[in-house]
Amino acid sequence: MAWREPLVGHVLPKHIAVIMDGNGRWAHQRGLPRIQGHFQGRKAAKRCVQACVDLGIEALSMYAFSAENWRRPEDEVRGILDLLEAAIREETPELHDVEVRLTASGRLHELPESLQQTIAQSREETKHHKGLTLNLLINYGGRTEIVDAAKMVARKAMAGELDLDKLEEKGFSALMYSPELPDPDLVIRPGGELRISNFLLWELAYSEIVLMPVLWPDFNEHHLVEAILEYSHRQRRFGGLASDDARHLVMPE
Repeated sequence: MAWREPLVGHVLPKHIAVIMDGNGRWAHQRGLPRIQGHFQGRKAAKRCVQACVDLGIEALSMYAFSAENWRRPEDEVRGILDLLEAAIREETPELHDVEVRLTASGRLHELPESLQQTIAQSREETKHHKGLTLNLLINYGGRTEIVDAAKMVARKAMAGELDLDKLEEKGFSALMYSPELPDPDLVIRPGGELRISNFLLWELAYSEIVLMPVLWPDFNEHHLVEAILEYSHRQRRFGGLASDDARHLVMPE
């Protein structure tokens, strides 16, 4: 796979998070219905997942549907959720083939019942896979995640299961939607916008962010390589001095 060659010898992130932005604008530029942009975005997501598998990336989080997306026109919301359900159902067999474990983050209980069932079935079928962990953020908001964690803290404290004076960041992180995943090392935002859009607010404290002008439906392996190359040249200090992060892998020849 020649597209991987520029990464040989470079540091790779362990966990990549992607804000998949620009589907609607892509469709508008072509005089197409917005749902066509989302359909092409599904193809871009599939390319990104496969590329991360090929590179040996350990985790990939993809912002599929935000808690704010309910404000969009009803037909677009219904189309996006139907597209998500079809994508998960139809592509789970392919996830099996490449040992991808699927999980999901967000207020999943508020989603349509059929989508909840599809997510649950795919999670169950792929839970033992040891390759890439694909985390779909659906009905997700960074603020609602923190609020939900705070509610859990309150419940545990009232039940006598938690001493608030001993609560630290690590303990609070354990109450997030996907505590088994490490914080993202690299966040990629295509679409040209300069904001994080309520995405993983707690987890992005020290993530490197790469903004790209390409609209999500046009995103491909070469854009992923470009983002990783930019990431690999940055020094991550985590509030201190520059140091090597043992969690990272170097792309082999």
